[in-house]
Amino acid sequence: MPPAHGDAEAWTPEPFVSRDGDVPFERFVGALSDVKFVALQAAIERVLLVRGIELARTEWLKPLGKGLHEFRVRHDADEIARMFGHDPRASAKTAGRIALRLFVHFFGDRVVLLLNGYDKGRDPTRRRQEREVAEARHLLTQFKQMRRAGSDPVDRPDKGKRRA
Repeated sequence: MPPAHGDAEAWTPEPFVSRDGDVPFERFVGALSDVKFVALQAAIERVLLVRGIELARTEWLKPLGKGLHEFRVRHDADEIARMFGHDPRASAKTAGRIALRLFVHFFGDRVVLLLNGYDKGRDPTRRRQEREVAEARHLLTQFKQMRRAGSDPVDRPDKGKRRA
């Protein structure tokens, strides 16, 4: 993917792989409707991987402390395309509100770790948000522990699942 924001290189997405081989990001993506999957994919490719940490404190990225960030997707793929200077696809409009949350961590040489996420539109309660943030913090702690121990919690063969 060519850089689309100035001369900066694009960020590289890496889904987190837990000690037991689970990939929470893939579980999240696999549960999305096609319309929401396309919106998330557009947001990751056209926003997150282009602007990375620069998005902090914008409508797109909320710092949660200790290296954890919440990437907020509130637009469908066509809206994202228009916002970031691309021709929109002729895709169907969303059947409902898009309110996706993806928890990420920036590290290394322009790498963005994709931890976990959820569809806030399906359950906007504070309790759900707190539970998801706690899970993301747990995954980030596990990631840091695995790296300190010398294992690579992102290096794995592609399992052929739907990915953004």
